[in-house]
Amino acid sequence: MDAVSSLLDGFGTALTPSNLLVAAIGVVLGTAIGVLPGIGPAMAVALLLPVTYGLDPTAALIMFAGIYYGGMFGGSTTSILLNTPGETAAVVTAMEGHPMAKRGRGPQALAAAAIGHFIGGIVGTILLVLLAPAVASLAVDIGAPDYFAIMVLAFVAVTSVLGKSRLRGFASLLVGLTIGLIGLDQLTGQARLTFGSLHLADGVDVVIVAVGLFAVGESLWVAAHLRHKLAQPIPVGRPWLGRGDVRRTWKPWLRGPFIGFPFGAIPAGGAEIPTFLSYVTEKRFSRHKDEWGKGAIEGVAGPESTASASAAGTLVTMLTLGLPTTAVAAVMLAAFQQYGIQPGPLLFERESALVWGLIASLFVGLVLLLVINLPMAPVWAKLLRIPRPYLYAGILFFASVGAYSVGSEVLDLLLLFAIGVLGFAMRRFGLPVLPAIIGVILGPAAELQMRRALQISDGNLSGLVNSPMAVTVYVVIALILAWPLIRKLTKRGQEKTPKEKVDA
Repeated sequence: MDAVSSLLDGFGTALTPSNLLVAAIGVVLGTAIGVLPGIGPAMAVALLLPVTYGLDPTAALIMFAGIYYGGMFGGSTTSILLNTPGETAAVVTAMEGHPMAKRGRGPQALAAAAIGHFIGGIVGTILLVLLAPAVASLAVDIGAPDYFAIMVLAFVAVTSVLGKSRLRGFASLLVGLTIGLIGLDQLTGQARLTFGSLHLADGVDVVIVAVGLFAVGESLWVAAHLRHKLAQPIPVGRPWLGRGDVRRTWKPWLRGPFIGFPFGAIPAGGAEIPTFLSYVTEKRFSRHKDEWGKGAIEGVAGPESTASASAAGTLVTMLTLGLPTTAVAAVMLAAFQQYGIQPGPLLFERESALVWGLIASLFVGLVLLLVINLPMAPVWAKLLRIPRPYLYAGILFFASVGAYSVGSEVLDLLLLFAIGVLGFAMRRFGLPVLPAIIGVILGPAAELQMRRALQISDGNLSGLVNSPMAVTVYVVIALILAWPLIRKLTKRGQEKTPKEKVDA
């Protein structure tokens, strides 16, 4: 009851006219910036950090929360309409959202994403209010072997489910892991694959890789085919979900938060792993398996709800432990510190009004996000009517601006287009792009957790499986890898049985 009464006090803070205005500005700015390829919510919050010096801490953090949710929705918008994720959490949405848009169902995909964000965020924020202390204490007990096992599960799941060939999936993953190796070794300081370049010592930014593989690779692929076939305008459908769409999406909307929130709350979590697991889950449960890869609406609803709930989960460890699990949380932590506030176990006692005002503003921001963006679905969908040469020229321009703004280095632009050519080649030879992105995002973290686990066990491999959670995850991985073989043996057994009966 203390949490509920504190939340009500927080609504008193969040619903003041000035804070409502700040939240609305944050949502609109976050969505607008999230739509631009490569300029996601983390960069938006970082760019706006100096602007908030004149605001009081509560108003500044409320604006950051609005930018966070708005940026995530903006990233899913470009994933659906242009196959160009604005940020990494929206990568998986492109797998089903963009084919829906190409079939004239872009507004339905956007509506499913907007409602999914709303439901996932509301449920995730409720869980934040009710479960923050318990989840934080659980996260403290998760060790390096558990993190490594979870990341291996993500690698295996994404390469096994996506694409027509497991071999091509693992080849794509290997490409991503190789790119993730570039830079200085985090433990020894040894340079790896930098070729003597000081700029590459920090590695290749994930934004450059994601934008290069998706935006530049897609633009080159479309340009290569425009010579042979004139692109026809893609029809834009009605902007609301029909009864059939709602019947197919309500379960993914409700399942998403319970996948996303726990992963967002654990240190080194974030929205990448749970969105991929949500995609896998919805594909398993779907009754319309023939639509997957061609525009299954469940593949948009589930991951988007998961991503929004994961965003609420990241605030658990940031507020209660002072441990950011995403780039946005890290920037928000810097915002706390610039006001002389240190997140941690005592934050809820020392800065109760600020924390509960921030949490209440999450509910307000989600309502504003739905109210502002759901009616805008047909407007965003009209981007598809822009002639393809102009559209993809604009994408290349904004992708270049986003890549250059990462480090203000010309080399970043060269890397962007080199990776774009790699993305074009992957499309040409049938390699799925998503495992490569996963390898870049999670590869360095997986390596770090593996080495930590081995250091603790003095190099003994048993250190990777010395916890019940790690063992459970590896059993799941074994089942995923063995499932095709089990299915083949089962089918052969079923085929032999009728023959034996005929012979008898």
